[in-house]
Amino acid sequence: MTKQLGIGIIGCGTISAAYLKAAGNFPVLALRGLADVNSAAAEARSAEFDVPAMTVEAMLADPSIDIVINLTIPLVHVDVGLRVLAAGKHVYSEKPLGVTTEEAKRLLDAAENAGRRLGCAPDTFLGGGQQTCRALLDEGAIGRPVGGTAFFLCPGHERWHPAPAFYYQSGGGPMLDMGPYYITSLVNLLGPVARVAGVTTMMRDSRVITSEPLAGQSIAVEVPTHVAGTLHFVSGAVISIAMSFDVPKHKHLPLELYGTEGSMIIPDPNHFGGEIELASTGGDWTAVETRHAYGDGNYRILGVADMAQAILEDRPHRASGAMAYHVLEVMEAFERSSASGQFVTIASTVERPAPMPTHGI
Repeated sequence: MTKQLGIGIIGCGTISAAYLKAAGNFPVLALRGLADVNSAAAEARSAEFDVPAMTVEAMLADPSIDIVINLTIPLVHVDVGLRVLAAGKHVYSEKPLGVTTEEAKRLLDAAENAGRRLGCAPDTFLGGGQQTCRALLDEGAIGRPVGGTAFFLCPGHERWHPAPAFYYQSGGGPMLDMGPYYITSLVNLLGPVARVAGVTTMMRDSRVITSEPLAGQSIAVEVPTHVAGTLHFVSGAVISIAMSFDVPKHKHLPLELYGTEGSMIIPDPNHFGGEIELASTGGDWTAVETRHAYGDGNYRILGVADMAQAILEDRPHRASGAMAYHVLEVMEAFERSSASGQFVTIASTVERPAPMPTHGI
């Protein structure tokens, strides 16, 4: 019989449905409870997925729950995470790890002091598309990586999200919202970032919601909504990056890598699969078949499953707090660079996580 770890979820908003739908793919996870400060939200998800609703206090006191998934808004990721650790449980957080590196460091230190695991989204880099690209890169398919591009450009989340205000408050913005997918993918492929140069802008101080149920309401903008710059990796590779909520339309692909022997098109890092293409120097683009598991759907609890399996196997988990902290420091550096007009050196470092087995965890 497969060993299981008990799982609780705090935060029953939009993203929780994706986690709950994906949980059935991983026998190592046993869903024990759902909690939210809005009890109606927890009750609704409970009815939808047949998982008990409970209070946060009851969840933290429940000895059958080993890992708590923190799906609250970014502003309270650290506070909730600290409560989970204080209760003696492992914690896996939605991205970003914290709103600032200063507060996120408190979470890292608390996990270490408690002897508990700290994991953090995104886990899409564990999907079949990204892992196949990692294998190709490690095999030398494009030679030594030289450069690349990373672009997420859209008009803003007020067009579709039912309650989009938090995307424009502290802890939001395109870099902290979407940057984790792109930068985590790049760290998995290329290793740690050495320094960052960036420029940030905020062209509007308010937005009008066009999605239901709040259509017509105005929301304040408190963070940069267009961020562009350069990532210089320890390996020497240089990536041009732009994250924006201000772009009506564009033709950029999400991720491209260029090497000494060829180029690679990498799938959208917000998804687990996607199309991969390779081109050797002077050659045409050729599609590459995905080799690894978890490339054929939305497995948005894979990082939790890997962490649970890692606990049972006494090995490092891949979507780690250390990597999330490094990514957060990189993202934070764009505003610092923009304000100073200089490169910002990244103090933290992290090893590339171990590649996934082709068959999955």
